[in-house]
Amino acid sequence: MTSASTTLKPPAAVDHREPLTAALSRMLRNGGLMAAVVLYTLYSALPFLWIGTMSVRTTSEISANHFAWPETFHWEKFRIAWVDSNFAQYFWNSSLIVVSAVAIVTLLGAAAAHCLARYNFRGNRLVYFILFSSIVFPPQIILISLFQVLVEYELYNSRLGLMIVYVSLQLPLTVYLLEGFFARIPQDLFDAAKMDGYSDFEIFWRIVLPVGMPAIATTIILNFIQLWNEFLFAVVLLSDQGSRTLPIGIRAYMGDYFQDIGMIATGMMIAVIPVVVLYAFFSEKLIQGMTAGAVK
Repeated sequence: MTSASTTLKPPAAVDHREPLTAALSRMLRNGGLMAAVVLYTLYSALPFLWIGTMSVRTTSEISANHFAWPETFHWEKFRIAWVDSNFAQYFWNSSLIVVSAVAIVTLLGAAAAHCLARYNFRGNRLVYFILFSSIVFPPQIILISLFQVLVEYELYNSRLGLMIVYVSLQLPLTVYLLEGFFARIPQDLFDAAKMDGYSDFEIFWRIVLPVGMPAIATTIILNFIQLWNEFLFAVVLLSDQGSRTLPIGIRAYMGDYFQDIGMIATGMMIAVIPVVVLYAFFSEKLIQGMTAGAVK
């Protein structure tokens, strides 16, 4: 009986080069992305931090060293700006005008966008084209005409007149943004609501608004930031000190020969806090609204 000799083959060598190369390439990509995110964060946050440090320093300290960390935090500057420089009144004026304008433009814009997206009536696309065309032209070209109209209707130098102007300025963009989102709402929702006996207003209030809340939140944030920082129309249409908004109040620290940089920074911090708070509460809705429709 012959025994066959078995030859043991050595185990095949495992090639680690390909997985190592893939892992290294993935690390480089992730590292590059992280570096870009960090650089962009620093690019966005450092100016805000710089203004924050200048807001608690005096103008003489800033002139001595622009980028130094405060040796003494002058928190009394916020009291001086709020009380002595009438920033409390400016803040109230900005809040009243901007919040009212944003609320009105949101409701009117959502209703108009719903009509244009859902109802096929004669002149539908013509109205949409006119609204879209008004976005193309810069609003500064109508400044003189607006001034004459407000003077004629006794709305010049009034918070109501500026609020109406803000609504007219932001309404076309709001309708344009919301119309595209509302057009993607499934028709089945409206058919089911009709079968349940909902009226047109109930469909808009109980279906369109809740479903379209991400896009509506986006327009609220964009409109609020745009109007809160608006300067040109406010400085032209408001001359009474009691009706001034925050951007005009900050301008009071800018003279022809001297600028109180420290108080300007303090006023800017007072003005920027509401925007930061608003974004902190609605940032998730903003991201949802901006990415709505990207993935079907």
